[in-house]
Amino acid sequence: MPEAVAVWQNDRLTAVGPRSSVRIPPNARVLEGDNLTLLPGLMDLHVHLGLEAGINFPRILMTPASLQLLHAVPNCAATLQAGFTTVRDAGITPVGVKLAVERGFFPGPRMEIAVSILGQTGGHADPWMPCGVEIPLGASLDVPDGVVDGVDSMRRKVREVLRAGADWIKLCTSGGVLSASDDPDAAQLTVEEIAVAVYEAATVGKRCMAHAMSARGVKNALEAGVMTIEHGCLLDEEAIALMKQKGATLIPTLVAARDVIVGAERNPGSLPPLMVDKARQMIQRHKASVQAAIAAGVTIAMGTDAGVGAHGDNGRELALMVEAGMAPMQAIEATTRVPAQLLRMQDRLGTLAAGKVADLIAIEGDPLADIGLFNDRSRVRLVVKGGRVVRDATRSRVAVGI
Repeated sequence: MPEAVAVWQNDRLTAVGPRSSVRIPPNARVLEGDNLTLLPGLMDLHVHLGLEAGINFPRILMTPASLQLLHAVPNCAATLQAGFTTVRDAGITPVGVKLAVERGFFPGPRMEIAVSILGQTGGHADPWMPCGVEIPLGASLDVPDGVVDGVDSMRRKVREVLRAGADWIKLCTSGGVLSASDDPDAAQLTVEEIAVAVYEAATVGKRCMAHAMSARGVKNALEAGVMTIEHGCLLDEEAIALMKQKGATLIPTLVAARDVIVGAERNPGSLPPLMVDKARQMIQRHKASVQAAIAAGVTIAMGTDAGVGAHGDNGRELALMVEAGMAPMQAIEATTRVPAQLLRMQDRLGTLAAGKVADLIAIEGDPLADIGLFNDRSRVRLVVKGGRVVRDATRSRVAVGI
């Protein structure tokens, strides 16, 4: 709408609408700007805030765990400054980071977290390297080890991760790019192992997410009751049909493989050639897979795998979703309204309406005309989280009164 206005008091929106019909209270602080588009706070459903941006194995080997974890502080700030007021952390980040943000120790988005990444021996969650050394990607402080084999092992591990503060249980039901001894097209974990994880999570009102690149890995996860599929690089028609039947959500993370390649090119020797080759092989197949899912009407929510790439550059994913077949408004909704529904926060977040939490951003320009605006985080001129202005780069303002 033209000349849009949002008014909030404390942490709640009190009015949203055109300037002609919204009454602005006297003595209000007013933030104004020309050529700005007002949007709900953005959401990224696949980040790793505890992971220093760009996977670099020599660097990881030479970094103390305590320093590794402290990277979460600037990572949280960069994510919030880019307009992402809510995220789901897909593993490696301990509950202490979430609690520290909630207690105001440092700025960051509100978050739900998976804590650990669970998978089978030799699978995507196994930090084992061919030399016999284990190289975890994160600090591993307050993050339980994720290697599980068998139903009983899975049951105990899920309970342990829930005890560690997880909101979601992250499972690897296929191979991946950044693992030393598997193939992205291979299925991992049995349906029975996955199902017991789903059951244990559900007993305390929690749900499971699946790193699933291969079609068989996707189908195993869905058959066992997993409701969000991360990546989905190699979907087939049966997997897509099953996603629609189960009402599952796909989080494509189209930018992730690109970030692996760019990071390796910028830092030669940071990754084994095998991993870089796997990323290169995924690009076109991943795009085609997501295009098919979008065309079939699968529910899509935005995620980036930030940590593999830079924190704060999360907005690049929107343009890639549009390239894969989404309309610009669909991509924006996949980054606002749809994630809020998935996180069961739709009564508080995801849209701008009176009574909802005052999470909003203003971006310079019209993203419906140019979705690439999100590629440039400097375009985000205003960020408000829970009624607090955390970024203000608007061009003009009236400090008090109208």
